[in-house]
Amino acid sequence: MKTEKKHLLIISDQKNLIADLKEGLSVQFIINTVNSLHTGYSTGLKLLPDIILIDQTSLKLKSLKNLGNFRSTHFLKKSHLILYGDALERPLIEERFNDLVDQIFYNSLPTDCLCDELLDVMSNGRSLTNYWKDAFLGLFNIMENPVVLLQQENIIAMNDAFRHSFKVQQTEGLKLTDFVHCENKVKVKTSLRNFYRGKHMQANTKTSLRLNNGKIREAKISFSKLDRMIDGQLIMMIHYSEKFKLSDQVGSTSDLVEKCFEENSIHTTFNFSKREKEIIMLLCKGYKTKDISETLFISPKTIEKHRANIIKRTNSETILESIIYAINHDLINVKVT
Repeated sequence: MKTEKKHLLIISDQKNLIADLKEGLSVQFIINTVNSLHTGYSTGLKLLPDIILIDQTSLKLKSLKNLGNFRSTHFLKKSHLILYGDALERPLIEERFNDLVDQIFYNSLPTDCLCDELLDVMSNGRSLTNYWKDAFLGLFNIMENPVVLLQQENIIAMNDAFRHSFKVQQTEGLKLTDFVHCENKVKVKTSLRNFYRGKHMQANTKTSLRLNNGKIREAKISFSKLDRMIDGQLIMMIHYSEKFKLSDQVGSTSDLVEKCFEENSIHTTFNFSKREKEIIMLLCKGYKTKDISETLFISPKTIEKHRANIIKRTNSETILESIIYAINHDLINVKVT
């Protein structure tokens, strides 16, 4: 059975101390190191470590003036904050920092004993990731944004907002890649795999999501790990761009489609060829491929080629969406009889 490693952030400039701690703790901890309190603070917010060890002996007292920031930050309140201080300055250290940290150890303590103390902290069941996991699951179904719980790319739970937005009810067999544009599937799989293997607990990206009714929406995606196991669970929250409202029409309001026409217009005014217009007009009248072939005296294979080109040029999913978009943008003239 695999045991989840805890995460230790060491803020120190002492290479020997760091090497000794890594040697004694690398089996039980994922260890990251930085050499300044400022960098340690920003790194802590990204990694959400279970334990933060601040080495005052290398940073000196005057560099710890912002130590209180670690306790005033909501996301780091559950981290176990340890100060490793100079024994010769013990009275001053305890006077200034005793209320700002959870524990203070001094360099008079052998390094192997310090490792034992850190292992004791771990054995007491302190886990920042478990805290956030429990907190998230308690809020899961009342969040307004669409949110899903993922295991790799598999969707194992979804909240009501996701069900409503994507018009789905069951999670069985659903994958995250079912909701992304076809050319993005490999990119999404690779990104997820890299995120699982990476050290960071949070990540953000932008992509286009395809709803079950064929519409596309631009969105910002936020990922957060619920644990640090490489095959663990993570949450994905979707933030739709307010710029692209979902339309009740069949056509798409996606930035992808708009960009397609915008790029075409840079070179020349976008328009369908005469043959493409003829085919679209006959499709609007309900003609099938065989009927169009007989009317225009061209082969069914040529018609299919024109259809594929129409779909590609309008960056659509279906010929119906291409036609609707063409009508909405006055690219064809459909007479109502």
